[in-house]
Amino acid sequence: MRMKSGERWQCMNPACQCTVLVETSGEAGGSNPRCTCGSVMKKPYAPPVFRCLDFLSVPEPAMTRGGIRED
Repeated sequence: MRMKSGERWQCMNPACQCTVLVETSGEAGGSNPRCTCGSVMKKPYAPPVFRCLDFLSVPEPAMTRGGIRED
């Protein structure tokens, strides 16, 4: 498993709940890293962020009457 600098990993053991901050990127030998208690560590879940739809949160500009002709 590839570990990147700045990531946080949490121990899955409910009695331990240790959290580790990665300072240097590296490889963990193909599997998730292990805590000092021996349990597997995982990255906390982060929901996906859809950046391509960010424009939908911006309010639509008001229509100006200068460009519309009423006959």
